[in-house]
Amino acid sequence: MIRRFIKERRSWIFLVLSLQLLFIFVAYIDSMIPLKPTIYIVFLSAIIFSVFLIIRYIKETAFYHSLEERENNLDFTSIPEPESPFENIVQQQMINQIEWLKRVNSENSMALEQEKDDLLSWIHEVKTPLTAMHLMIERIEDKELKASLTYEWLRIHLLLDQQLHQKRISSIENDLFIEQVDVESIVIKEIKTLQTWCIQQRIGFDIHINETEVLCDAKWLAFIIRQLLTNAVKYSSQSDISITSYQQGGQTFLEVRDFGRGIDPKDLTRIFDKGFTSTTNHDDQNATGMGLYLAKKAAKSLKITILVQSILGEGTTITLTFPKRNDFVNMIGV
Repeated sequence: MIRRFIKERRSWIFLVLSLQLLFIFVAYIDSMIPLKPTIYIVFLSAIIFSVFLIIRYIKETAFYHSLEERENNLDFTSIPEPESPFENIVQQQMINQIEWLKRVNSENSMALEQEKDDLLSWIHEVKTPLTAMHLMIERIEDKELKASLTYEWLRIHLLLDQQLHQKRISSIENDLFIEQVDVESIVIKEIKTLQTWCIQQRIGFDIHINETEVLCDAKWLAFIIRQLLTNAVKYSSQSDISITSYQQGGQTFLEVRDFGRGIDPKDLTRIFDKGFTSTTNHDDQNATGMGLYLAKKAAKSLKITILVQSILGEGTTITLTFPKRNDFVNMIGV
């Protein structure tokens, strides 16, 4: 810091020292001016100038340290009052920059919020013709054509649903309604939604729901189960998917097990990362890398733990561990 201080003021220091040397030189060549008193005066002025530099260094260093401590603090009201014109210029520039950053941040936040609202509005508008399309598909008599169109309709429906929940998940805490939820009815409903796809993939379900009720949010739990089932169906073929629920240690567990291609061990720690698809099947165009990421994020808000176990080439088991009732005390007044 001291080197920087001297470097920034080297021109002023050089000027003062040059003037003092000039006084000594003039006194040396001019016999009318006594040399010794002149040297004494220059010596005293040099001491005073040195003390002045030390005082300025201490004050300005303290000022810059205060700026460094507040560089991430946008509340510029806590910045100390300037003690010199230089400090006043620096402080004013900093205040102007902070105000500009605040303004830009506010404008960006408003733009993002507007974009989010526009997208949500668009999704809801698209759902109307999508529902009409589904009703028209139901009236088609050609079974093969009907199955193909229903499958493509389902893909669009799932993508829109995922996008809708992706935009809502940032404010999920405002949307939660914790109640006793029937897990079995949610599972059956989601399987019915995927029925056409499952028939096309020749996939069946082996369901053993021993614990039917949990304390949760029905809508977001359905979304989590939908993502797990979608992944299980997508990466399985001509095999059954096992869905089991049980209670252990006062907690309810729900397992979704498939016998598909499984997950490479090196990918297990990354499957919940946003946008991650796979390293072994990196060219898979159907993967978005968002399903498990959103499921994990929603589960965290619901205090649900997701555990994944997988063997490459043999299948994957995903276990949802629901919280005990007391775990929701801080979330809701039940």
